[in-house]
Amino acid sequence: LNLIFHPKKTTAMTEQQLLALEEAITALKEKLTGDMFADMETRDEIHNLEMQLKGVKPLDSHFDCVGCGS
Repeated sequence: LNLIFHPKKTTAMTEQQLLALEEAITALKEKLTGDMFADMETRDEIHNLEMQLKGVKPLDSHFDCVGCGS
């Protein structure tokens, strides 16, 4: 079992989990239309997945992010 640790993350993801996140992000990016309002929900999903992938939270926040639930 190969676990990948992110330097700022306390949990690890398997390569399979990382690939699944990357594939989901790619699929969502392919759905973008270029219309800011129509794409808002899709862009939010992409943002949430990218934050999971990178294992980050807002730097200036001492509490969990309310917007994305991370």
